[in-house]
Formats: sequence, C-alpha cells, structure tokens
Amino acid sequence: MPRPPRFDAEALLDAAVLLAAAGGPAAVTMSAVAQAVGAPSGSVYHRFPGRPALLAEVWLRTVEGFQEGYLAALDGDPDPRTAARAGARHVVAWSRAHPGEAALLLYGAEEFGRAGWSEEHRERADRGNERVFARLGAVGAAVGLTGPEGRDRIALALIDLPLAVVRRPLRAGRPLPPHAEDLAVESAAALLG
Repeated sequence: MPRPPRFDAEALLDAAVLLAAAGGPAAVTMSAVAQAVGAPSGSVYHRFPGRPALLAEVWLRTVEGFQEGYLAALDGDPDPRTAARAGARHVVAWSRAHPGEAALLLYGAEEFGRAGWSEEHRERADRGNERVFARLGAVGAAVGLTGPEGRDRIALALIDLPLAVVRRPLRAGRPLPPHAEDLAVESAAALLG
C-alpha cells in the first residue's frame, strides 16, 4: 500500500495563497512554496510542471471557490433585486471569511501569468467567467438593465462596488469593517433602482 504524499497539491496551493496574499503574485515561486511548507523543491515540481501551472492552479482554485458561492447567491432567490443584493453581500461576506484568498483575487488573472497558462487552464478560467457574466446578464435583464449601459450598471453594482468595499482594508491587512456587507448591499440596491 503506497503511503500518502507528505506534501499534497492542496497544501502547496494553501501555501501559495498565503504567499500571494502577503506579497502578490511575484511572491509565488516554486522555491517559496516549497520553503513555506518545508518541502523539497522537487515536491512542488512533482505536482506542478512549472510556475505558470502553479500560478494558474492557485488562481483557478481560488476564483472557482468564490464563483461557486457567488452564483449560488445570485440563484438563491427568484426576485432578481433580492438575488442581486445577495450577490453583492456575498462578495464582502466571502472576503471576510477568506481574507487571504480575497487579497489574492484583488489581483487579476493576468497578474497571475494568464498569458503563460496552458490552454486547458485558460479555458477553465473562461468557462467560469462566462457562467458569472451570463448570470449577471440574466439578473440585469430581469430588472430592466440591458444594452451596454445596463451591463455596465450591473457589473458596477455586483462586482466593482463590492470589491471597492473590501479592497482598501484587505490591501492594508486590516479586517473588514462591521458594516461592509451593508455598504455593498445598499450600493447595489441604489444602482439597481
């Protein structure tokens, strides 16, 4: 019976999240991840063929975890305005519960080396983004926000403003203020009318 790996991919990705949260994407190197978990560098290369694959996996694991809850929040109520408020709240609540991952997501996929990712990784990222934007489009249409201005308004209400609420405290390494979720919800409600 083979023994379980001492340094599995999840532990390595957890270390990469902490490195990225503290120092940005540039801090996520194969040797830094190995050092963070006390593993030989070969353990990291055994799980990830190179830094682009490591960066892709840490980004995708994080964003997919966020998107799963975000889509559930947007699908959680048949009333589109209630669902939209839940989506805005989710951005902040998830960030509060996962500050390291949220700090990582303040960077974009491009900053995590998307141009060097494998085709499979880029397609995985695109599928997730397409699902989110399709759902945002449906919420927007349900509240009468269509066309370019409507798409901009729904993105501002349910992505940009909730991220603005969390960005400053996360980048400063401070906890989110107790009223952060309310700010995101009130901003979304004001923009959606």
